[in-house]
Amino acid sequence: MNNTIFIGGLSWNLQSEDLKDIFSEHATVVSANVIFDRETKKSKGFGFVEFETAEDAAAIKEKFDGAELDGRKVFIDFARKRED
Repeated sequence: MNNTIFIGGLSWNLQSEDLKDIFSEHATVVSANVIFDRETKKSKGFGFVEFETAEDAAAIKEKFDGAELDGRKVFIDFARKRED
């Protein structure tokens, strides 16, 4: 378990600041990042949110996995470390 979650199924309308605002109401957010396509500049429909503690990340995962954000059902899991 770590302090960063992966969020899939995001609405194309949501920006990084939106994620930060949504989750800051429930836990201390260190950073929020919606991933965008480099060429089209459109959201890829997923992002990452880093919390101050792993406990905060776990609580958010529990509360929001399967919830609806901006009209779309989201999938939340703990982020995995990138392999080089």
